[in-house]
Amino acid sequence: MPKSDPEPKWLAVIVLAAALALDTSSVAVVNAALPVIGQDLGIGSNGLQWTMTSYAVTFAGFLLFGGRAADVLGRRRVFTFGVGLFTVATIVAAIAPEAEVLMVARALQGVGAALSGPASLALLTELFPEGPRRNKALAVYTSVGASSFSAGVVIGGVLTDLFSWRAVFVFNVIIGIAVLGAIKSVLPASRRKPEKLDIVGATSVTGGLLLAVLGLSQASHSSWTDPLTLGPLALSVILLVGFVFWERRAANPLLQLSIFRVPSVSAATIAAVVFFTAVLGVLFFAPLYLQGLLGYTPLQSGLAILPMGITVVVSANIAGRVMAKVGQRPLLITGLLLIAGGVGLWALTPLDGNYWLHVFPAVLVMSVGQGVAFAGLTAASLTGVPQHEHGVAGGLNVTAQQLGGSVGVAALVTLAATVTTTGEPQDVLSGYHTAYLASIGAIVVGIAFIIALMRGTRRT
Repeated sequence: MPKSDPEPKWLAVIVLAAALALDTSSVAVVNAALPVIGQDLGIGSNGLQWTMTSYAVTFAGFLLFGGRAADVLGRRRVFTFGVGLFTVATIVAAIAPEAEVLMVARALQGVGAALSGPASLALLTELFPEGPRRNKALAVYTSVGASSFSAGVVIGGVLTDLFSWRAVFVFNVIIGIAVLGAIKSVLPASRRKPEKLDIVGATSVTGGLLLAVLGLSQASHSSWTDPLTLGPLALSVILLVGFVFWERRAANPLLQLSIFRVPSVSAATIAAVVFFTAVLGVLFFAPLYLQGLLGYTPLQSGLAILPMGITVVVSANIAGRVMAKVGQRPLLITGLLLIAGGVGLWALTPLDGNYWLHVFPAVLVMSVGQGVAFAGLTAASLTGVPQHEHGVAGGLNVTAQQLGGSVGVAALVTLAATVTTTGEPQDVLSGYHTAYLASIGAIVVGIAFIIALMRGTRRT
């Protein structure tokens, strides 16, 4: 593909953004269909939770490996394999006859997403060198990623209501096949590096992250003192500490720990964790509030969140255009402050809440912050990193996002359950509000670290 030809480059952005949308929306589309899946396959509440968690666990656990594999084996090659695995797993999910098959398929979807996600971001930066054109491409890419979760809630509700829960997966299969069909014609060919993959590092960090998410997910529906919570968490600490020691000595490390010396990378990692903890925390509790306390149907609750997707697209594109003028740090801080403000409005929602008075303002403020912050953290995650390390840098940032979305949300759910002593509606709502306040606190701490890390950095 000639690099002087601009049209294929922008077709490539569409293909890469479509793959990102598949990865990001896959939690939300299933979330909307969970009650129907439970009825159809006879899955209890614990099984339903694992229908969601199995995807997040493998996604988070394999991301660093996916990023390194993209850099070593070739980005287009790994991207193609990841999208292919995701699509095949989605076909299995669509025809799953029982709960166990569905959970395994969801776990394989997560592995596919972990391979394609970092490769897609690295391919984007390969096509567009640092500068205004990359910022514009990132604005399109990140606006799709940031809006995909809320769009997935709506799409999942519509398809489930009109057809069945299996249509949710069929929809993703169609997109996956379309992406696979376009890869060869619009993406640059893969280039191998004469290096070996760090299998020991990959095994230890993947196992550590898997066990961390497993332990915290268990805590969300049992307790922090449960052996099934403490055991995985203890093993996780051992494996992750071992990973750090191994990476310092490995000839071809999975993650160059020196990458954290780049201020923008460390800031973007922190921003990703607190961003996704807060936003996905709201998107977990909001349907429970709207359906369980205000009496909305699943489709109505999905439509209530719809303005988020539209607003994120607009704000992310505007943020991408102004990034060259103001730099990344103002976008990160402003976006996170707006997210905190939106979450604060959710913390004020009453039992007799009115959509236009209480819900819509919270959705609007938070979604503006999402678009602004996501554009900043995506660009910051790659700034100052050598081109040949962009795959692992992208994998690190998406890992931070998934840890916020899985580990962070699990902690918020556990906190809400801890302070909820009765099943009375007001008590349940107080639990939600406590979780919201905790996520605001996490954002404030995150902003303080970002300011300290990026102080004195030049405008990028």
